[in-house]
Amino acid sequence: MADDKKAKKKKDSQLVIRLNKDQRDQFVQLCDELDTSAARELRLFIKGFIARHTPEDSA
Repeated sequence: MADDKKAKKKKDSQLVIRLNKDQRDQFVQLCDELDTSAARELRLFIKGFIARHTPEDSA
């Protein structure tokens, strides 16, 4: 069953964004200092954004 759960959560897509180099560098540095990754923090933001903007009856 653990393998089924992993398969459902497989990361199989990318989102490419353009941003200011200084902002990117600050963000990555802060993530390093907080012992996390930029990708992890962006995924958490996206999940939260979806949860906040998805009506409860369609979840």
